[in-house]
Amino acid sequence: MAKEYRAKVFKSGNSVALRLPKALGITEGTEMLVREERGKFEFEPVPSESEKIDLTGIWGACPGIERMPFDESERDWSSFPDAD
Repeated sequence: MAKEYRAKVFKSGNSVALRLPKALGITEGTEMLVREERGKFEFEPVPSESEKIDLTGIWGACPGIERMPFDESERDWSSFPDAD
């Protein structure tokens, strides 16, 4: 069974905020998703986006890598399913 904690709602500017217990281990600044369904609320951390790697500086550093020739022939795209 999940552990229960009490939290208190308080006024913060023109909004209300929920003070969460330190025991939950949520760090300050953590972005949260909030869902409300039939008067019940669910809170969970926003999933972090995977880091993107910048490969712009690596292009000339790999020997043997060359740009492939461009094929200008006509293509029949009708056999591919729609992207929708």
